[in-house]
Amino acid sequence: MAAVVQNILSKIQGKAQDGPSEPSAEEFQQLKAKYESAGQGHVFTFYEELQSAEKGLLFQQLQTFNPNRINELADIALNPPKASSEPAKLEPLPASATASVLDSDPSDLQRYYDEGLKIVAENKVAVVLMAGGQGTRLGSSDPKGCFDIGLPSHKTLFQIQAERIAKIQGLAEKVSNKKAVVPWYVMTSGPTNKPTEEFFQKNNFFGLDKENIKFFEQGVLPCISNDGKILLESKSKVAVAPDGNGGIYQALITSGVREDMRKRGIEHVHTYCVDNCLARVADPIFIGFAASKNVDIATKVVRKRNATESVGLILQKNGKPDVVEYSEIDKATAEAIDPEHPGVLKFRAANIVNHYYSFRFLESIESWVHKLPHHVARKKIPSVDLATGGTVKPESPNGIKLEQFVFDVFPLTPLDKFASIEVRREDEFSPLKNARGKGEDDPDTSKRDIMLQGKRWIEQAGGIVVTEGDNAGVEVSPLISYGGEGLEFLKGKEVRATAVVEKE
Repeated sequence: MAAVVQNILSKIQGKAQDGPSEPSAEEFQQLKAKYESAGQGHVFTFYEELQSAEKGLLFQQLQTFNPNRINELADIALNPPKASSEPAKLEPLPASATASVLDSDPSDLQRYYDEGLKIVAENKVAVVLMAGGQGTRLGSSDPKGCFDIGLPSHKTLFQIQAERIAKIQGLAEKVSNKKAVVPWYVMTSGPTNKPTEEFFQKNNFFGLDKENIKFFEQGVLPCISNDGKILLESKSKVAVAPDGNGGIYQALITSGVREDMRKRGIEHVHTYCVDNCLARVADPIFIGFAASKNVDIATKVVRKRNATESVGLILQKNGKPDVVEYSEIDKATAEAIDPEHPGVLKFRAANIVNHYYSFRFLESIESWVHKLPHHVARKKIPSVDLATGGTVKPESPNGIKLEQFVFDVFPLTPLDKFASIEVRREDEFSPLKNARGKGEDDPDTSKRDIMLQGKRWIEQAGGIVVTEGDNAGVEVSPLISYGGEGLEFLKGKEVRATAVVEKE
């Protein structure tokens, strides 16, 4: 009797069990038959020797995969179709589908800004942040968004981006005289989901309404051996890997995020990566540009520095929008000059993974998501030896991880529904990829780019930045200025580097 009472108490307190319960014999046999018919029945090799909770976990994990679909993906990955011998025809995107913050008529840019801010004020804009990465290369196991790049304020990437959302909501409220909401959907991965949520809670959601912040996980796919078999990480767990940033499309559906957007009346979605400290979240110019073109996908690009810079380029490939990697372009193509702009590269639109989607396009995900290709990464994957049950740590690649890229959908988009806007690199793109001291795409360059941007903004507003020694730049809080506006109060005043402008 005491045991029964204790069990009831445990359930009330939420401690009945840590994981899913063991499946019934019938449920188990049905799932086992499904995997055996696909030639993947070995995943149950150790099932009978598992504890009840372990059986439940393995069953739950295997239920989420379709073994026949995995076989299809593995076959394509291990036996890829022969590439066409015909050279691809590459052209820049048509002029009608492009604009440039560097070259466009300022009145056009102002029109985009006004239109975009109006759309934000109508609560029709949502932001999706791709934040699945850990800071491993930065020497941290925390989610990358938790990283302090060394600003005088010590704000993390998450806080900087949250404050930009708060500011754009405030700017929108000024034009509409009513509350503006930009919901923030944060896509995490298995290792980063819990720490990310806890970091937001600990920091009181950086002043934003927690009802307008949703966390969701990108999907995973099983790791496959070189002969097409699903690998086991342990006797009770399949080895898996994140399905790449292209998994965002399926995750929007399975997580309920798309449904939440629909209920809110969202029509425009801005997607970007967590590691870009300069990302202009829910940028009115970008939203207004894409909306005015009535496109389904738009991208931000920066101008390629030179012909040899190793970046993917957004262009037309065989008449379709696409991203072509640097390694796929020959020297003559890379060095070609734009006949309309002497001295400027013909192919210069560098991809920075900063995208716009119409919500109507995201409503059609089911009709095209199965067409997206999976890319192969050959890896050394620790796995269980099916004969001995011991863990094998290979010295050479023994399997593949499959992933999709977010831009794989571009070629499926009609050219007249795709557009691109060029932005200033120094104002909008400073990725954090490397550990401090590398001198490129590291915490020091991220900090430098924010500080120098603040200096430019203050000087453009008529302020005077006083620099002494190695101190350079000023940190302007996003709560004060989103894109350089609102700094007139500094006109004629001296600001010493490395100050923080946090309030008027």
